[in-house]
Amino acid sequence: MRNRMRAWHHLFPALPPFHGAEQMRAGLGALLGIGLCAALVSVGVALDLSSLQLVAPLGATAVLVFCVPNSPLAQPWSAIIGNMISAMVALLVIQVLPAPWASGVAVGVAIVAMMLLRALHPPGGAVALLTALDPGPALGAGMIYAVMPVGLTTAALVLSAVLYNRATGRMYPFRQPDTQDVSTPAPRLGLTNEQLGALLDQFNQSTNLGVADLGRLLAAAEAQAAQHRFDGTTCADVMATNLITVQPATTIPEALKLFRRHAIKSLPVVGTDMELQGLVLQVDLLGALTAQGKLAWTRISPRRRVSDVMRPADRAVPHDLPVGALLNRLAADGSEVIPVTQGNRLVGILTRSDIIRLLLQGSEERPAA
Repeated sequence: MRNRMRAWHHLFPALPPFHGAEQMRAGLGALLGIGLCAALVSVGVALDLSSLQLVAPLGATAVLVFCVPNSPLAQPWSAIIGNMISAMVALLVIQVLPAPWASGVAVGVAIVAMMLLRALHPPGGAVALLTALDPGPALGAGMIYAVMPVGLTTAALVLSAVLYNRATGRMYPFRQPDTQDVSTPAPRLGLTNEQLGALLDQFNQSTNLGVADLGRLLAAAEAQAAQHRFDGTTCADVMATNLITVQPATTIPEALKLFRRHAIKSLPVVGTDMELQGLVLQVDLLGALTAQGKLAWTRISPRRRVSDVMRPADRAVPHDLPVGALLNRLAADGSEVIPVTQGNRLVGILTRSDIIRLLLQGSEERPAA
């Protein structure tokens, strides 16, 4: 009985329930998009362009570009080229094969052509089938049929989707990952875009999910897991509070003495009432010294001040920030030291060593598998 119920379970809806706002957003977008195409056809009729007409598969294209705009199947290249190449293939097939056989061959060859061009678009199969079942308009227009009405109306629908999705907070067209872009989630996960793509291929999901989508999902899952693991632990719980600081007017020789005396790697720069103004790392002083030449080590100008080499304090985090949220930031920014503030006041410092110590404590507390 249980096995039978499992078999029936596969027939149930696979999609999660849609929120009411998302339903209205997608439905209104499709209404406006198809409405724009209809208006374009009306203009064509007024200009005596009889070949410009609506084609039924545009409805299926509207479902993709407005309901699942992140899908690789819904991207502009897939939509426009997929529909156009399908129309071209069907036109060629119906001129060679008789009606009973043309339909299946047209759809099959259209799918192969779309995949070869990396323009797989499900409505393209409908374009091929419609052309084979009702060849009159296509044969009358010739190969221009693939451009007008199919290509032109699809392009108009895609343009409306670009404007509408962006106006309603959805990214379309979906930005393709750049292997040189270090801001993408893949480097933070320790995976290249090629490795993420291989994962999609392994589970046969490359046509349903993009590489950047997968990277974002994995990065979000990693951040969520970290927050859950350190639930209730904030930066204030693990930060170092025995602070050694300097002021903007502190000279570089004085800062160097502090680095040597305390064996530290960073010095927060504060103003009155511990207001954080910047951060000086050892590497910053090394850069300032070597920039003057090899003899700079022995001839440090006493007038050069910390304010000349300090970094801005834009990487500071609030004291009540959960540690789990900080982990992803450390991995993304490559930061070695992060100041912790309460309001504008410096209250502590977090280093990679503090985070590693916390991770090791967490692993020791977990029961052995």
